[in-house]
Amino acid sequence: MKPVLLDTGVIVALLDRAERHHEICASLVTSANFLLASCEAVIAESCYLLRHLPGAAEAVLENVERGVFHLPMQLSQTVGPVRGLLRKYRDTPADLADACLIQLADQLNTGDILTLDRHFEHYRWRKNRFFNLLVPAANRAV
Repeated sequence: MKPVLLDTGVIVALLDRAERHHEICASLVTSANFLLASCEAVIAESCYLLRHLPGAAEAVLENVERGVFHLPMQLSQTVGPVRGLLRKYRDTPADLADACLIQLADQLNTGDILTLDRHFEHYRWRKNRFFNLLVPAANRAV
């Protein structure tokens, strides 16, 4: 099964039905057949942003536990490259979750990403490869 990177905004939109991107994100995730790959930083951000929605943070963790959200990268094993990406994209700026997803793209050899973050239009994986943003441009937030 082909891996697709999963960013924070999409997880939040999936679990918060009041979020304006809920419908498009739910449609993209349910209609496709791929492995949703993410990282610990995205999971932490998602839980934090959903903390006021009862049961949502627990649902994020349940999706990790059930393997719906796959976490193939361990930050402890990739600190050097992630730190380099934070330095490289300091002016964008990239946060830890962004840098981890860029590193994960390298690791999984895929630039396909479900994100609402427009910064991924500027980030590159494998130094010069563009990301394939699967959420239509009109629905991207930041």
